[in-house]
Amino acid sequence: MVSLDKAVVARLKKQGEIFEVLVDPYLARDLKEGREVDFERLLAAEEIFRDAKKGDRASSEDLQKIFGSMNIHEIVKTIIRDGEVQITAEQRKKMLEQKRKQIVEFIRKNTVDPRTGAPHTPARIEAAMEEAKVHVDIFKPVEAQIREIVKNLKPILPIRFEEIEIAIKIPAEHTGKSMPALYSFGGITQEEWQKDGSWICIVRIPAGMQAELMDVLARVTRGEAITKILRRIQG
Repeated sequence: MVSLDKAVVARLKKQGEIFEVLVDPYLARDLKEGREVDFERLLAAEEIFRDAKKGDRASSEDLQKIFGSMNIHEIVKTIIRDGEVQITAEQRKKMLEQKRKQIVEFIRKNTVDPRTGAPHTPARIEAAMEEAKVHVDIFKPVEAQIREIVKNLKPILPIRFEEIEIAIKIPAEHTGKSMPALYSFGGITQEEWQKDGSWICIVRIPAGMQAELMDVLARVTRGEAITKILRRIQG
């Protein structure tokens, strides 16, 4: 369990009543974003409070009446997801920095400059976000806010979502190392073994990951992979 000195209060007002739980702020954020978390690490106490600071516990009758359940974990999920997590200013700053980095990396990987077809650098994306005064929600998944953020960046930063399909042929002597490396990228839509032992696949990835993919292929095949861009898919 998270220690009491590191725990924060998550509070929900429901049907005019207040309910609180003591939680790890970072795991509460993860749960609020829809991720699965370890409740043993999330909670400082397996209790639902009316007032956590005073140690005033909610009664079983109230929990059943308001939440329709006595399952502590399900009630905790509701309180965190629908309520407010009272983080400190320092925690908010750290979470905001983390989320901004996640957003910048997502944009770098999934978008390109339509003038050049190349991805923007993280520094350029960060500068554009500053100039556009982009609002970042620390409790909202990146994917759920990225479209609005990119929309706000477009007047400043030429940008579009794009994926590419690449055909790749791996010589037989390099398939052992290459296949796991390519599978780690995901997006393999077709694959086929050739009579000479070589392996051919078609990979669909975000356009911003092309350079990373080529670097990996160069390393694991000693530059002997054959690649061809089949098409670009604009989002």
